[in-house]
Amino acid sequence: MKIFASILFLLSLSLSAQAALKVATLHPILADVARQVGGGNVEVVEVLKAGGDVHHFEPSARDVAAMRGAPLILACGKHLETYLDKLRDSVGSGVKVVEVGRLIPSLLLDPSNEIFVCCPAHAKSSIDPHWWHSAENMKRAARIIADEFSAADPANAAAYEAGAKAAGVKFMQLKSWAQKEISRIPRKDRKLVTAHAAFGYFCKEYGFKTIPMLGIGRSDDISAQYIAQTIQAIRDNNIKAVFPEDQANPKVLTEIVRSTGVKTGQSLVADGTSKNAHTFETMLAHNVRVIVAALAPAQ
Repeated sequence: MKIFASILFLLSLSLSAQAALKVATLHPILADVARQVGGGNVEVVEVLKAGGDVHHFEPSARDVAAMRGAPLILACGKHLETYLDKLRDSVGSGVKVVEVGRLIPSLLLDPSNEIFVCCPAHAKSSIDPHWWHSAENMKRAARIIADEFSAADPANAAAYEAGAKAAGVKFMQLKSWAQKEISRIPRKDRKLVTAHAAFGYFCKEYGFKTIPMLGIGRSDDISAQYIAQTIQAIRDNNIKAVFPEDQANPKVLTEIVRSTGVKTGQSLVADGTSKNAHTFETMLAHNVRVIVAALAPAQ
């Protein structure tokens, strides 16, 4: 009888593993949220892994093969993954590509929130696709993912709802921690100088002005005149520190720092794919500590 019971137990484990909802993700942060929401009821296939570049990645034939059998593919959306139409053709009509960011309010570059070096119209109304820098947005993402999981796997809908609720509580706790840490920075010094416009959602949530020196794009090819204007903007706005970004060329920032003498903070995680910070929790914790270390008065 014991042997028979053991066989039944092993069979139940096998059936449970087979029943897991297979989900493919196109960003490490989405993979983490999918696991938080789905728990043991989902099998997550990370297509874009930690260390990857969201701006230049495109799934290979091997990646498409790894997605086989997944009825859901989670993408960030907001035009970040320019290859989605091609991917839909590759995986076929039976697979749903969910652009999680589509249902999250978009943040447009706005002269009232940013300090532009060039004319404010240069990047006005461009969408910032980096929605994962907001805890509120992450809470929305967990809800969206839970709804998609429930539609694909109704039998475990209650578990997905509970997973999304627990994830949302965690994200709000992280937001409260970040607010407390950032409160050490005087409001007049809450100006976040980075190369690219990747931190708009973070700045809105925590009361910063953002100064994206190179605009929304990833190009580092700028003129000497633009660099001179940037240097002047840093002086005019009494900037205390500038922040490089991981996975971005620091050449322009280095030149500006040398000309102004302004402090250089540690690199911020912009795209959420750093090998050491590719969950919302690790990314937020890293960025908040780096910003506070550079901008808060010494205690």
